Amino acid sequence: MTERDLASWLSYLEQLHPVAIDMGLQRAAAVWQRLARGRLAPRVITVTGTNGKGSTCAFLASLLRGQGLRVGVYASPHLLRYNERVQINGQPVTDELLCEAFAAVEARRGDIPLTYFEMGTLAAFWIFQQQELDALVLEVGLGGRLDAVNLVDADLALITSIGVDHVEWLGDSRESVAREKAGILRAGHAALCGDEDVPQPLLDEAQRLGCPLHVRGRSFALAGRDWHGVDAQGHPLQLEALPELDLPVENAALALQAYALLGLPWEAQRLRQSLAETQLAGRLQRCQVTVRGKRVALLLDVGHNPHAAHYLAQRLRQRPRRRLAVFGLLADKDLPGVLQPLLDLCQDWCVAPLDSPRSRTAAELADYLREAGVSVRQADSVCSALDIQCAQAQEGDEVLVFGSFFCVAEALTWLQTQGEG
Repeated sequence: MTERDLASWLSYLEQLHPVAIDMGLQRAAAVWQRLARGRLAPRVITVTGTNGKGSTCAFLASLLRGQGLRVGVYASPHLLRYNERVQINGQPVTDELLCEAFAAVEARRGDIPLTYFEMGTLAAFWIFQQQELDALVLEVGLGGRLDAVNLVDADLALITSIGVDHVEWLGDSRESVAREKAGILRAGHAALCGDEDVPQPLLDEAQRLGCPLHVRGRSFALAGRDWHGVDAQGHPLQLEALPELDLPVENAALALQAYALLGLPWEAQRLRQSLAETQLAGRLQRCQVTVRGKRVALLLDVGHNPHAAHYLAQRLRQRPRRRLAVFGLLADKDLPGVLQPLLDLCQDWCVAPLDSPRSRTAAELADYLREAGVSVRQADSVCSALDIQCAQAQEGDEVLVFGSFFCVAEALTWLQTQGEG
């Protein structure tokens, strides 16, 4: 089956299992046992959380690469190309390597039905085994305990934040979510939490497993732009004058504490440079585009739940200006929770359906905004909404695109058609 191209493989993966999400490790574990040949890397760091997983993984990978280490990253979802999910030293792997990996998994799968995510995760593991990595950063797809990423034992387990999301799988309380995310902890290995208000189930599980638990505000903290934490022996460490970052500095603080526990060199200037160079597409991503001879500033953010919306609102208040919103959201997301923090920060709104059967309709989004007293227009796609908002944007304005990975992905594709991004 190696003659398939990547598009054909991805189409095939979508048909392997009758549902997109089927929580549980039994199927993937059975196939992984047939594939496994040893550890994926000498250092494995697994990252979960309601928000901030992507930026925390990006910061940590950047810090590790700054020491000359060969680093693999597995993340999801992707924005434009599936290859973004599997990276070696900051670069997506090739189509050819992904096809080879899918073929290897398929050859050992037998009659076990794997979901799209399970097949992709096992293929990523197969690739990492070939790469002679020094470190591997794994981002959990959903939850933690029953996610396919959790087949691999983590040397460090990171939990970025704990909020209510994906209630149909994780439960409708922070306690139930924490219980699922605590599933990535391993007995005797250190764990970190970037949420200062830690739900009791996570504390209980760390104690049961004998995991040293490093919590933001206790083991490590930010004082302005100065970071304070501890090394693996509990000795104090600090990094003063963190650089200005577009990505959340709280997630940089969590990544720094994870790095500090790995026993690697602590060279202040190199660490600052690694943080400053960290980028992540679709997270507070600023760009400019020329539309009909006019220069327009854009801000793209994939925030799609209340926690992310509050953080986005906080950042927007730091840079007051007139904003024109382009917004789309999936039907299973908390519409009031996402929109309320941002209603007074955007002066004009244009809503659109997303390229997904799970999308809310533009009419539904517009009705909610009108009831909130907001001026809103409807478009038939995110690209059309961008055309509308950029056409009326004036000098000094900013067009904000947010609400979903689907929304930002379509905006990035639109940017490519404009010739700039």
